[in-house]
This record gives sequence, C-alpha cells and structure tokens, in this order.
Amino acid sequence: MDENHAVQYLESLIGQTLRVHATDTRIFVGNFKCTDAARNVILANTYEYRFPTISAVKNAAVDADSHSSGIASDSASVKVNMTSRFIGLVVVPGQHITKIELEETPQQSRVRETLRKS
Repeated sequence: MDENHAVQYLESLIGQTLRVHATDTRIFVGNFKCTDAARNVILANTYEYRFPTISAVKNAAVDADSHSSGIASDSASVKVNMTSRFIGLVVVPGQHITKIELEETPQQSRVRETLRKS
C-alpha cells in the first residue's frame, strides 16, 4: 500500500468505532479521532475493558463449587465477566498497541468492499 492509499484509509477510519488491544491485555473501544507518527491513537467516548483478575476467577470457581455441591458437573469451566468503565477521551501509546480492530455494521462492510473494488 503506497503512502497516499494509507493516508486515505486512515482518513476513512476517522469517526469509526475501533477496538484497540494493549500490551497489558486491556481493550479500548471508542471513536477514532486521530493518530500521529509515533502510532499513538486518540479515541473519544471510550470504554476500557479488563479481563478478570486471577483472584476473581478463583473466587468464581469456589462459588460455583459451593453452589453445585453434590451435583455432578460435566463442565470444569467458570464464566467471569470482563470489567468495564467509561473513560471518555484517551490516548493509547503506539508502543503499547498490539492489535486494532474496526467495528462496523454489515452495511458499512458492503460499502467498504464496493469502494475497495473501484
């Protein structure tokens, strides 16, 4: 992809909802505002999602065991939800970004594919 196409693609993402994964396993979901040469990403209206801590998983496993005492369980898995909080405007440092995903509706996907073919 040459530089002009790269710039056009980045410009097309402005205002879109991105899911940015960080090295510490946090996930930021927000509206893409801009980036810079250092690959920092600025998101607005952002939610931060965190995986449950090891202690939370252990507590959930203990609770599940206590609720199912005497009942044979054929599944050893425990469901623990991620935690989330609204953080608004955020700068995600480029060196800490591991993956960026675009959240789009099926209609947006069709339009993007049509534009890519032209």
